[in-house]
Amino acid sequence: MRLDIEDVTVETAGARLVEDIRLTADSGQFVGLVGPNGSGKSTLLRCVYRALRPAGGVVRLDGDDVHAMAPRAAARVLAALPQESSAEFDFTVAEVVAMGRLPHRDRTAASDREICAAAMNRTGVAHLADRGFLALSGGEKQRVLIARALAQQPRVLVLDEPTNHLDIAHQLDVLSLVRAGGLTVLAALHDLNLAAAHCDVLYVIAGGRAVASGAPHDVLQPALLAEVFGVRAHPVRHPETGAVQLLFDLLPPKTFQPTT
Repeated sequence: MRLDIEDVTVETAGARLVEDIRLTADSGQFVGLVGPNGSGKSTLLRCVYRALRPAGGVVRLDGDDVHAMAPRAAARVLAALPQESSAEFDFTVAEVVAMGRLPHRDRTAASDREICAAAMNRTGVAHLADRGFLALSGGEKQRVLIARALAQQPRVLVLDEPTNHLDIAHQLDVLSLVRAGGLTVLAALHDLNLAAAHCDVLYVIAGGRAVASGAPHDVLQPALLAEVFGVRAHPVRHPETGAVQLLFDLLPPKTFQPTT
């Protein structure tokens, strides 16, 4: 399923948080959003998964305005993992994952159980099925929420910092799992090396605008990273995959030049 973001603008309290962003994720592509804190990545994603209505522009799924879709119809094709997820009641892990089946109430209970079990197995949380969600570690909670999103069986998956709280092995495992699923994925990622290794296309967001886009090796250039992130980057190639990887250090301080 193709995702198109067309000239989306978001305003709140007189401030423009996102301005005229255009973005395309073709069917099956893994598209990453990178940028400094406060650049507008999460705000843009909230427009995609219908938590926020843009002041201008439109988000389309295969040509249909996602905000004009019925909630259940949208939930059948699009799942989201927001950056912050909370639960007030201590559901078990199995119950949390089963929530992903709510848009598909016409399916049989046996089918739902099989789908949920498969999602928990894929994310390595099957052994936690009877545990209370609130008692889990941050990393365990994150994997359970990803399992819930997979149990929803969407065609488009929106992820806001999906590797939060995960150790390095689970970071690599989760992103590889998502990439191998054949879904259209739009994800905000802080770790530029993870983004470079797993994304087909990157969009760099700064000041609420998309300032660059393209393949990771084309986008993650030292001059752009210095301008957007304020760091000096040294690109190297991964010895096995050939993917661009980055080494960082601080930019040298600017030397004061007195005027004459």
